[in-house]
Amino acid sequence: MPDAGLNRWAQPTVILVATDLSDLDRLMPFALQQAHESSARIILLHVLSAGAGFAPDAVGMPSYDPAGAIEFVIKTLEPWRIRARGQDIACDAVVREGFPAQQIVTAARQFRADRLLLGTRSRSKVSKLLLGSVAEQVLRSVNLPVITVGPEAHLEVSGDARQRVVLHATTLRETSSPSAALACQIAVRQKAKLVLLHVLPPVAEMQRDRLPTGLDSTAMRELRILAAETSAADSCCTEVDARIAHGHPAIEILATSVELGADLIVLGSTHRSAFHNLTHDRTVVRVLAHARCPVLTLLDEVEEPVAAAMEQDKIFL
Repeated sequence: MPDAGLNRWAQPTVILVATDLSDLDRLMPFALQQAHESSARIILLHVLSAGAGFAPDAVGMPSYDPAGAIEFVIKTLEPWRIRARGQDIACDAVVREGFPAQQIVTAARQFRADRLLLGTRSRSKVSKLLLGSVAEQVLRSVNLPVITVGPEAHLEVSGDARQRVVLHATTLRETSSPSAALACQIAVRQKAKLVLLHVLPPVAEMQRDRLPTGLDSTAMRELRILAAETSAADSCCTEVDARIAHGHPAIEILATSVELGADLIVLGSTHRSAFHNLTHDRTVVRVLAHARCPVLTLLDEVEEPVAAAMEQDKIFL
């Protein structure tokens, strides 16, 4: 990925916020913060799905009233648009009708968005996580950073000057390099510490297979190389830490983010088929649904099958 693309993604000029209206209170504080830091314009988008304009008439028969539906959406978005403009942030509200995922992707292209914000949701039981079909389709369809804000994410308002933390969970495959570089640039602009995390299988499993673990693992050597390369790629990014964890990828990513008080989680670039597999086995879904901070994902442009995971370490994520 050329530096120009990374710079644009790290410091966006247009942020598209796709909302179902119920998640505005969760999405907009992060959108305003990011827009303020990068002097970006916010596009607030709501998509009316097919049939949303139907309402019962006086005798209970459905009648099509798209103007009424659009008016309701505009009234709901208007307070946030006013709040943004009160902070000298350009903000416009857009209402579209059709298939939500398709309209979101189309709007991202039309407005030349550099970043997309989406809300995710989860059910009460861990076994029944729900990313949402719209979010999942969008994540697989756009080649730009997508920041998802789950129901447990909240913007901390603190008076102290603590150092911010960007946590990049990497697969250590070659395709992870663009997202590592993006994570580094974001960390630079936020004056944040960058932590590179790689998750290996449980220690007992690796010891049974006579594989080196923890600091002695092949993955740790690769991670240190990536940390050095990432730091060297931008002289301002001076603090890059490398961490190895053992266990379930989603659990370890979430636990590390809580331990560090991460302000952003960046998931490594993933090939389309690999992203599908991760979504299917709930790794990505768990992180997106339960993270206490926003999660940035970046879809890899590579169309060739990705290289197999490092056999000597049985790399998970």
